[in-house]
Amino acid sequence: MNMYVGNLNYNVKEADLREVMEEYGTVNSVKLIVDRDTRRSKGFAFIEMPEDSEAANAINQLNGAEYAGRPMVVKEALPRN
Repeated sequence: MNMYVGNLNYNVKEADLREVMEEYGTVNSVKLIVDRDTRRSKGFAFIEMPEDSEAANAINQLNGAEYAGRPMVVKEALPRN
């Protein structure tokens, strides 16, 4: 399952997110979205987990949970059209 993680503190790094998500299962990839010009985080990321059940558990546990001083938004990513 591909998940959207938003409302992140701009200081959060990909390694930080991977560590948090690995508490819920296997993580295939973590892609923190950064501004092309400033290289600064845009405050959201996409995380891919191979097991849908683990991903669903992570969504249930982390959506709305405070991380680095901000409540995270965690949900299934919608496919691009």
